[in-house]
Amino acid sequence: MTASDRNTGPPRPALITPRLVLRGWHVADAPDALAIYQHASVTRWLSPAMARVPDRAAMRRLLQQWIAETACLDVAAGHWAVERRSDGRVIGGASILPLPPGNDDLEIGWQLHPDFWGRGYAGEAGYELANWAFSHDVDELYAVVRPDNTRAAASVRRNGMQWVGETDKYFGTPLQVFRLRPADLERTAPLGQLPPAYQDD
Repeated sequence: MTASDRNTGPPRPALITPRLVLRGWHVADAPDALAIYQHASVTRWLSPAMARVPDRAAMRRLLQQWIAETACLDVAAGHWAVERRSDGRVIGGASILPLPPGNDDLEIGWQLHPDFWGRGYAGEAGYELANWAFSHDVDELYAVVRPDNTRAAASVRRNGMQWVGETDKYFGTPLQVFRLRPADLERTAPLGQLPPAYQDD
């Protein structure tokens, strides 16, 4: 089943992990979201390329866009805020979105404020999102990673994503492609393969 075959479903419930809540964005999240998406260390790796969000008003508009987009997507897809359970702080965003040009492939992705890198939050959020998608008739998910973004490549493979090659078909720029299928999501699965030019972490 492809992304375009599924029908839009009901609103997404919050997804709860041991340390995180993945929930829908609110416009009131703009201050925390701005701290993430105005950070050059975050936006430089996004595909398609995204400029740093300049101010709170622009962040509110972007959140409104994400909220509206999520409402139009199948229940397995959308944009989520990543909130830390211990203090309620929004520390990142995550998404499952149709990939261009045909919207047949679904991309899973996440962005965390750099203060929260290296703590396993990305893997925790990614695992929960993938589990959600696979419980809603999704057969596979993809992550597309810029060739120099070895941190992201290491992160996606911790949840069992397998490197399948490089392509420029999605956004017109060379990207490393990783694929995740339900059987790969097992916590005990071996780490996914890295592109040949990468060093193992």
